[in-house]
Amino acid sequence: MNYFYFELVHQSKKSRARVGRIHTPHGIIETPNFVPVATNACPKALDGVLLDNLDVQLMFCNTYHLLLHPGTNVVKEAGGLHKFMNRKSPIITDSGGFQVFSLMYGTVHDEIKSRGKKSQNNSVMKVSEDGVLFKSYRDGKSILLTPESTVQAQKDLGADIIIPLDELPPYHVDKQALNNSFDRTHRWEKRSLEEHLRNPQQQAMYAVIHGGVDNELRKKSCQILGNLPFDGFAIGGSLGKTRDEMLAMLAHMMPHVPREKSNHLLGIGDIPSLEPAIKLGIDTFDASHPTRCARHGHLFTFNGTVKIMHSKYERDFTPIDPQCTCYTCLNYTRAYIRHLFKAHELTAYHLTSLHNVHFMMQLMKQYRTMILNDQI
Repeated sequence: MNYFYFELVHQSKKSRARVGRIHTPHGIIETPNFVPVATNACPKALDGVLLDNLDVQLMFCNTYHLLLHPGTNVVKEAGGLHKFMNRKSPIITDSGGFQVFSLMYGTVHDEIKSRGKKSQNNSVMKVSEDGVLFKSYRDGKSILLTPESTVQAQKDLGADIIIPLDELPPYHVDKQALNNSFDRTHRWEKRSLEEHLRNPQQQAMYAVIHGGVDNELRKKSCQILGNLPFDGFAIGGSLGKTRDEMLAMLAHMMPHVPREKSNHLLGIGDIPSLEPAIKLGIDTFDASHPTRCARHGHLFTFNGTVKIMHSKYERDFTPIDPQCTCYTCLNYTRAYIRHLFKAHELTAYHLTSLHNVHFMMQLMKQYRTMILNDQI
């Protein structure tokens, strides 16, 4: 298709790292790149127009939350997500499955600790071949999320890249349960793709590669999904208990992911994970990590993280990072930012989130340059 395709710019001579360009109807995404999360069509403490100005080339919005409020029909009436949130650049949406299955097991951290036991939250009522039946956390209304309905919801939202419905078994699932989930997920993904292809609407659909930390299942998933006409590949499911386990799984899996299409690592964006994953061939990453860290006063610099609440910054009248060119660093000092946190001023969240996202954009530019120079 001419409205969405991946262009390889340079393949590193040192690793599987590569520089590319993802062409979409709303612009080009240079890879590797970081994708901020805008859960409710708004990154926490920021806005879409501001992120356009920060050269955020792709933003991630959550179908589950937008389905419950304001409703994807409202977003469609507004003209789609781009008009609703006044964003000119590309957007990716998920299926909603991650949030629904998180209701069963809690956060990734919780489900690893609980060894796969279901949480006390009974919002998920039934998982069947049809889809997943759950209760809205807003009004208790029962909602059936199916492969077809999540695609239609994402058609209403109008994102450039959409994701099929998949099941997310926990890390500590037994072999039989993992196999059952694996098979159902791939049936759901095929149904999602068929629904999407009835009306592509200039949207691309990424397959979601599954298999937990089972190398053979990951390879099988790549083979199954690689034989279907998906436009790219997302890497989902349980990625491991530790970073090392995730990287070991990726090292085995990435040679089986079709190289002619773009790929995305779902939910990973912490700084220590980026470079090793880029070296394995990952194109894009999404996470709420930079804005969450900002709200806790953990500010990124190329010399390490500044924990702004520390008393040593009370009279530090220098920028967060003297080398940084973001709005925050050009206009405010560490002492002032610390004061805003201590005074519980909401502006602290805005200024620090802006800085951390700007840092991530600069970091990814640096990685692209390093790859072009065959340094990594």
